[in-house]
Amino acid sequence: MKPISRAACLAALIAASALCAGNAIARVFPFGPRTRSVNDLGNQYVPYHAYLWDLLHGRADGDLFVNWRSGFGSSLLPDLGTYLTSPFAPLVALFPRDEIDLAVYVITVVKLAAAGAAMAWLLLRLRPGRWWVAGALGGSYALCGWAVADGAHNPMWLDGLIAFPPLCLVGEWATAGRRPVLGALVVAVVWTANFYTAYMATLGAGLLLLARLLAGSHTVRERLVALRRAALTTVLGMGLAAPVVVVVYFGTRHAYPGRNTVFSAVPWTDVFARLLPTTYSFGTPGVYVNTAALLLALTLPFNPAVPRRARLVLTVLVAGVVLSFQWGPTHLVWNAFSTPNGSAYRQAFVLCGLLVIAAWWSFAHGVPGLRPVLAASGLLALVAAGASFSTLVYTWSVPIALVGAASGVVVLTVMAAGRPRRRVVACCAALLISVQLGQSAGTAALSDRLRLAHSDDYAPWGARQRDQRDAVARADVWPRYRTEPGREQTVGNDPLLVGGQGAQYYSSLTSDVLSRTLTALGGGWTSRGRSVQSLDNQVTDVLFSVGARVRSPPDPYQRWNPPEGGTPVVTRREVPPLVTVRPAGPVPEFGASPFRNQEKLLGARVYTVPRIRPVRVRPAETNPGATARITASCPAGSEVQLWAPHYSGTARLTDAGSATTSATDSATDSATTSATDSAAGSAAGSATASGAESRTPVGRFRADHPVTKIASMQPLGTVPPSGRVTVELTPEDGGTIPDGALGCLDTGRLSESVHRLKATGATEVRVSGHTVTAELPPGARRTAVLAVPRIAGWRCAAGSSAPRPADAYLGLIAVPLAESSAPTTVRCDFRPPGLRVGALLGGASLLVLLVLLARSGLRARSSRRKTRQGAPC
Repeated sequence: MKPISRAACLAALIAASALCAGNAIARVFPFGPRTRSVNDLGNQYVPYHAYLWDLLHGRADGDLFVNWRSGFGSSLLPDLGTYLTSPFAPLVALFPRDEIDLAVYVITVVKLAAAGAAMAWLLLRLRPGRWWVAGALGGSYALCGWAVADGAHNPMWLDGLIAFPPLCLVGEWATAGRRPVLGALVVAVVWTANFYTAYMATLGAGLLLLARLLAGSHTVRERLVALRRAALTTVLGMGLAAPVVVVVYFGTRHAYPGRNTVFSAVPWTDVFARLLPTTYSFGTPGVYVNTAALLLALTLPFNPAVPRRARLVLTVLVAGVVLSFQWGPTHLVWNAFSTPNGSAYRQAFVLCGLLVIAAWWSFAHGVPGLRPVLAASGLLALVAAGASFSTLVYTWSVPIALVGAASGVVVLTVMAAGRPRRRVVACCAALLISVQLGQSAGTAALSDRLRLAHSDDYAPWGARQRDQRDAVARADVWPRYRTEPGREQTVGNDPLLVGGQGAQYYSSLTSDVLSRTLTALGGGWTSRGRSVQSLDNQVTDVLFSVGARVRSPPDPYQRWNPPEGGTPVVTRREVPPLVTVRPAGPVPEFGASPFRNQEKLLGARVYTVPRIRPVRVRPAETNPGATARITASCPAGSEVQLWAPHYSGTARLTDAGSATTSATDSATDSATTSATDSAAGSAAGSATASGAESRTPVGRFRADHPVTKIASMQPLGTVPPSGRVTVELTPEDGGTIPDGALGCLDTGRLSESVHRLKATGATEVRVSGHTVTAELPPGARRTAVLAVPRIAGWRCAAGSSAPRPADAYLGLIAVPLAESSAPTTVRCDFRPPGLRVGALLGGASLLVLLVLLARSGLRARSSRRKTRQGAPC
């Protein structure tokens, strides 16, 4: 095996071993009882990989364009480009569906190993040297603080970690005028895999290329030519990735707006602390690369074996990148001119890569002698001294760092003393790698434990999800009607995990239309509107053709849920088809009341909304044991719904003790729901609707201030014969109950509306991939309404008319119908916005690349011909 291959294998082995060892020390999945599914890993990334498994095995309801499971029909291609276009993602297909958590974990380990191998390969391409040092430094890069603390829980970001070394290699090819086609293909692959971190890696690789050109002996013309080649290669590669990247860009344009965050630099003491092993804090830059590698990087400015210009340029580059992380304008450049929600230092892996390259540059030019090592030790001591003022440093952090530094000093001293024997070299390698493994495993373990202690976490796939999936599968007859996985969610994307066609949807690209429409109808959300939750309401079930709803016990894994046995139960109701009609005329507009908004979309008055006095409830911690009451009058036998989006606590219909709830009724026996900051917290959902025993319905509401989450409308039970409604509120975090918060539903009138919509609605509905076709009975001029959010990209046609962008009817797809005495066919097709533009850019880039390839081939053939002609006979 060649030295470069040995280095790559060693780096991969170090990365995989240290991560697994750290997870085992922390006793997290799959090495212990603690879950890895923290925050978005459990809420988004695992469910999306589960849906990819279904797509690859032909078990998904939609295709690459439409995801029919989430958000009552959402655009899938932007989500694929954001989460699932990595070359490693299809590996999930090799695992059983019930082992989806293990599949995501294995992919994470493989990605870290690939990043280490790529960096080791790059180092030996930059400059020859000892292969085991390159392998150890490659492992240092793959196990940097950013990778084990941030990237390991955001697996799509790890594609940027892998991308940085190949992009640096593309810069080397551009300098030498070699492999332009392969370089463009490399750029295309990494930008397709994850354009977000690929953007950061491209910036870092560009800075390294510029530094290499300045540090070398190139002329000004040679530098400009190299930069032109690199720019052309990058542009062509990005163009090839445009069919994905442009679609994602347009997806962000149509997404519900996130929070506008202002960057605030962390203290420098925290930056110094994160250079040391076994430190962690969310929101600080994870720039740890193990102490020996850091020590070696710090020798670069003082190592006389490195040419002076190279020392100066590379040192300024690393220092400049560090400073750029802490300055607002350059921070925006690193983050594509938008401060992200969450950690503001997602580009930290680029600095880790530059530190590793600086370490290799110092070692490969000549092992640093005593003076450079002493000077670097002094700098490292200053870093440790500065870090000691940070609260992120534990009592063991500095001693562990000192052990690593000492091992580095010993190895460098031995290697600098002439030509050591092979056995001595092997001992040095074993010492360096052993300490590296220990430091990195400890850092990974600490990160796992602290993330678990301070973040929302969710149970891996287990019996609860299997029962839900089986219940959904038994009831699912899509597209005759939808099967809703239920309000009692386990994570923020239950439909992706267990099937069905629900409202629930959590993505960075959740559409503005979906979020605002469901909010107007009384829905709740978390994550500032991008994690839309299921709405357990009889009227909305009718509006969205939800004919079956799964009711599960509260998720016992969540600490706020009382332990409660039972299995999921499916409740069914009569609903109209997916496509219905409304009278022609002006489209109404949503108002402030969700009850009236539901009626406008339904086309009938079904609610009594009594006037109540607004109530402001103080948090329980300031008023322990206090309760509040709402009183109102409603028709006896109607179903009480409470809409309190900004209230956090429980609500109980105190006069409903004699109310009964049947298994087929929409009002559940126990309507506890929750809108926690991570969407899956709403798992405190309704109890099983078995109807075996009548209990006083209790609604749980969770909201916060400032608003990052709002609570959904909740069913509380049946109005007693007296018509007197009394709701008892028990606050947790308090909040407000507005006037118009109570709605009393007349189920008889709702049934009449269902019959009317069925009589005039579609006689047949077919859904194939991203196409919906419906046959409608003859009638006067009217409007066909599809129970699908009118997100950008839908085009519809009625009869023989030409397709055109769909109209909207209160947030849903609408198609005007002319008067007809014969059945009318309505057809709607979806194409993700930006796909055509992206395809044109991709095609143009491919054409230019083919021209360059042909031109290169002709030049090579001409050169060979001239060589043969000039050869002596």
